[in-house]
Amino acid sequence: MSNAYVPGVSVNMAGYRARAANGPSMLLAMVFFGLALLTFEEGARQHVYWPFWLGGILVILGLLIPMSLKVANQWERAVVLRLGKLQGIKGPGVFFIVPVIDDISSWLDQRIQTTEFNAEQALSKDTVPVDVDAVVFWQIHDPERAALEITDYRSAISRVAQTSLREMVGSSLLSTLLSDRKHGDELLREEIGRKTAEWGVTAISVEIRDIGVPAALQDAMSREAQAQREAAARIHLGQAEQAVAQKFVEAADIYAKSPAALQLRAMNIIYETTKERGATILMPSAMVDAMNPGGIMGLAALAEGAQTPPPPAAAPAAPSRAAPTRRRPTR
Repeated sequence: MSNAYVPGVSVNMAGYRARAANGPSMLLAMVFFGLALLTFEEGARQHVYWPFWLGGILVILGLLIPMSLKVANQWERAVVLRLGKLQGIKGPGVFFIVPVIDDISSWLDQRIQTTEFNAEQALSKDTVPVDVDAVVFWQIHDPERAALEITDYRSAISRVAQTSLREMVGSSLLSTLLSDRKHGDELLREEIGRKTAEWGVTAISVEIRDIGVPAALQDAMSREAQAQREAAARIHLGQAEQAVAQKFVEAADIYAKSPAALQLRAMNIIYETTKERGATILMPSAMVDAMNPGGIMGLAALAEGAQTPPPPAAAPAAPSRAAPTRRRPTR
């Protein structure tokens, strides 16, 4: 038999039949049927009639056992009606009902369950159509009210959640929906819980999974965000330029008050630019004059002289002997 949904019942028909024919009841039914069979054989062997009556009674008990012995799981509750009136909420565990007189109208699942719902093309407060998908986590806290106060609590929860979602979207701006989902979840939980509390159902939490906006609006929002970021970048760049200019002004004031500091700075610039070997440096004459080239050249010469070893001393020349001059005799 295919699964069929019964309003107000949290299990399918196949599950109901499997629960009706639970393990303990089937075991007891087989025991009674076995005793009945033995009784029939004994009556046939002795050719007496009273064992047949006893066997018939055992067969009837074997048929009634599965109808009266029920087993509810730890998370299940059974709503028992006796001749149309509420007899009680049974479970969990083993319990008995009176066949034919008592009837289990529904089995209720008290575990936390989920229901998905959505709002398609719902208009926000600023008249923007959006598609919102959400899920609600709920639990039955009062099985009696859930079974007696409403026909189909599952369908009712879905309808209430969808209606509450549309109301929340219609009273909120799109920017608020996108930026503050937690607040929207809390509003939905309070609204759904207030409506379902009368049915014995508690809304534990609500989570908005997705908010879809039209493609054209997404493109416009993307361009707006890009423009805002570009404007912020330009502002930050201007502020950085302003800070750098302010530092330059302060440095110029310091150099104006101390020419020696300016010369040291100029020498540091020359040192930094001459680190690379084989580099050709072109310096304006005005810059060279401002840096006191005489002092700089002198310092460079002194440094070069300190680094260059002195040339070897030449050996002293031997004194030359002049040839004696001859005098002519005078006459």
